Amino acid sequence: MKLTSYDIILKPVITEKSMAQMADRQYTFMVHVDANKSMIKRAVEEIFGVKVEDVKTLNYDGKVKRLGVHVGRRADYKKAIIKLTADSKSIEFFEGFNA
Repeated sequence: MKLTSYDIILKPVITEKSMAQMADRQYTFMVHVDANKSMIKRAVEEIFGVKVEDVKTLNYDGKVKRLGVHVGRRADYKKAIIKLTADSKSIEFFEGFNA
């Protein structure tokens, strides 16, 4: 399966912690489970037009949930924390959340 840049970057993670990391030029995204660090770096640079210095990834297993007698499982997911270079512009997508 060939993943495009828009398949790799699923959505931004908007939490207090991720908003605080923006001061250090770090942005957090949900990414495709099969994407590796070099794919994520290329996708962020292509979509947002920035320079990426470092990529850290975190894999999460989905929780087991139940509703009465029915037992199900949430999907596994992957997060990536992108650190931009000092001379790179910021990602404008996040600027509106700085309230």
